[in-house]
Amino acid sequence: MEPEYGISTPIRNPSPLSWVNLSRNLILAYQSLGVVYGDLSTSPLYVYSSTFIGKLQNHQNEEAIFGAFSLIFWTITLIPLLKYVFILLSADDNGEGGTFALYSLLCRHAKFSLLPNQQAADEELSAYKYGPSTQAAGSSPLKRFLEKHKRLRTALLVVVLFGASMVIGDGVLTPAISVLSSVSGLKVTEKKLTNGEVLLLACVILVGLFALQHFGTHRVAFMFAPIVIIWLVSIFSIGLYNIIHWNPKIIRAISPYYIIKFFRETGKDGWISLGGILLSITGTEAMFADLGHFTAFSIRLAFAFVIYPCLVVQYMGQAAFLSRNLQSIRNSFYDSIPGSVFWPVFVIATLAAIVGSQAVITATFSIIKQCHALGCFPRVKIVHTSKHIYGQIYIPEINWILMILTLSITIGFQDTTLIGNAYGLACMTVMFITTFLMALVITFVWQKTVLLAAMFLLFFWFVEGVYLSAALTKVPQGGWVPLVLSIIFMMVMYIWHYGTRKKYNFDLHNKVSLKWLLGLGPSLGIVRVPGIGLIYSELATGVPAIFSHFVTNLPAFHKVLVFVCVKSVPVPYVSPEERFLIGRICPRPYRMYRCIVRYGYKDIQRDDGDFENQLIQSIAEFIQMEAGEPQFCSSESSSYDGRMAVISTRTIQSSSSLIVSEIEDFTISNTIQSSKSLDLQSLRSAYDDENPAVRRRQVRFQLPPNPGMDPLVREELMDLIEAKEAGVAYIMGHSYVKARRSSSFLKKLVIDMGYSFLRKNCRGPAVALNIPHISLIEVGMIYYV
Repeated sequence: MEPEYGISTPIRNPSPLSWVNLSRNLILAYQSLGVVYGDLSTSPLYVYSSTFIGKLQNHQNEEAIFGAFSLIFWTITLIPLLKYVFILLSADDNGEGGTFALYSLLCRHAKFSLLPNQQAADEELSAYKYGPSTQAAGSSPLKRFLEKHKRLRTALLVVVLFGASMVIGDGVLTPAISVLSSVSGLKVTEKKLTNGEVLLLACVILVGLFALQHFGTHRVAFMFAPIVIIWLVSIFSIGLYNIIHWNPKIIRAISPYYIIKFFRETGKDGWISLGGILLSITGTEAMFADLGHFTAFSIRLAFAFVIYPCLVVQYMGQAAFLSRNLQSIRNSFYDSIPGSVFWPVFVIATLAAIVGSQAVITATFSIIKQCHALGCFPRVKIVHTSKHIYGQIYIPEINWILMILTLSITIGFQDTTLIGNAYGLACMTVMFITTFLMALVITFVWQKTVLLAAMFLLFFWFVEGVYLSAALTKVPQGGWVPLVLSIIFMMVMYIWHYGTRKKYNFDLHNKVSLKWLLGLGPSLGIVRVPGIGLIYSELATGVPAIFSHFVTNLPAFHKVLVFVCVKSVPVPYVSPEERFLIGRICPRPYRMYRCIVRYGYKDIQRDDGDFENQLIQSIAEFIQMEAGEPQFCSSESSSYDGRMAVISTRTIQSSSSLIVSEIEDFTISNTIQSSKSLDLQSLRSAYDDENPAVRRRQVRFQLPPNPGMDPLVREELMDLIEAKEAGVAYIMGHSYVKARRSSSFLKKLVIDMGYSFLRKNCRGPAVALNIPHISLIEVGMIYYV
């Protein structure tokens, strides 16, 4: 779960004990209370009522309540404290956490990725080298076995997608259970609202919560930490009061002996009731998933010294109250509040529930963004809600889908116990999957023995497996909801990934032969007119089949051609200095280049209107660099689609390849004869007036006075500048993907129905890549996969 607010850049802390780092971590720990722990800290609202309603109705006595508290205490100690705080927080990916961080770590240290678009140059990224060296693990027989069998790699992806789908399920269930539990306090007041009135109030709060999402949370995020702190102080104080006032003997229940007594007395009914106990750790996954905005030390600090003691004292106090007031189990939290402070606690409980829900909704946006970056989710509109906080996003389509699903569940179930059954199953499944991925990380990334990984896996799978089995018994009583939601989301993800992979493989196997291009000569057998053609393709190597359509069907083509590939790499962020990879296709007279633009799975593709200019400068820098390094183009016989160079934007700004000057009025100062007609220029200015947000930065490039420059280099740079002045066209394939006639019925169903439906109803690639419509040329092409 990954709420995208808090702090904009992950802070590294090499020495957590120095004063500067300690103060920084204390501030981060304070901020994390509002972002990370909203969900976990509101669990006391519904844990006891969910546990004792159902099979344990015949066992409502002091012994059972002591046993339930003992179970809650040891569950919080073993899973959030031992597994997450002490072990999992160390398995970060460049400071990022979550299911996808573990998967990307595994893809980098072993060849688990299914999309074959990775290049050797990607391994040179500074973020790629994070963690131990991969050489020592190279000989692991288990690693070789997994890499060899594609079905096992596919199964790993399916497991990761299932975990991501369950997180999305959390995004639906958390607001429903948190808000409904907090407002249910109105049932125990003197006026006693009816179920219908409480439900209406919960729905109004939920609609308001989702409707405010597009403003972004940064406007109210500063209030989150104080709300959660007041809430924690309230539940700690009430818990302490209840222990002293009702039953101080409850402290003995910390002993695991009471768990044995609990199961001896309740038997199978006690095992089924674990579905309610596990609600005490819902929201734990957020500690790991939100790591990117804080530091491991700050999250450990907040949990160990604030969250853990407050929750333990609150659960202990509720158990002490219930041991003397067995009739109050249905509304245990609100009944245990002393009458004089009921209303202030009710208000802060509602606010804390909203904070917890907000964190999970934002987490859902974030996980969908990551799924999309890894080629596992259809293109959706991503809105950046904050100029100051990096990664603050909002996805309108997903927001309204979540709202409809949350309201449907709230109105359909009207009962926190049934929603709790669904919620518990979703959370425990995510934890179960995280344990499995962590065991793989211990072996392949940390390079520890398989025995150690197996011990970790077996111990935590035993603990979580007991809870998961109890949660699965509640599938008929609401537990089916996250399963249905997850299967639907997972089918969407897998169909999209499968179609994308098949389309990429078609492009890969139908590349244009370089021999054919070289046979056509530098003119490509057509007229080369002034201008730059940016040909977008998903291929990281070779020339896409779409290009042969142009050359064979059009009488003229641009003088400078750049094959652009925008791709995601399995790291969280790619620094701007390492974003562009530039290379050459065919010999120099052809004026054909390749540009690969690389983004991490948490990077945001912002349209700053300066892409064209950065690209021209990068190519100019590459031309200069190539001339200065003879080994770059050592012999005519060497591959013409070979070595690529990383062109740093910092190098561009400091070097003197081209002189850049801003143009005040583009139409007046355009002295180089443009190939554009006056009509086209007026259309362009009208488009710019209608779209001020995406107006391109107009600049003029000039060659610096350098008498020692190679004449061939000077000529190539002049061609580049003149082509830029003449105009830039964006060329894309408008593809229709169909299954081959010989394909199986299932494949035809997936490709012709599922994948085609998703492609028609998601955002077009041109919109997703921020390509101006006025300069876009689309070429229809049918892919038979």
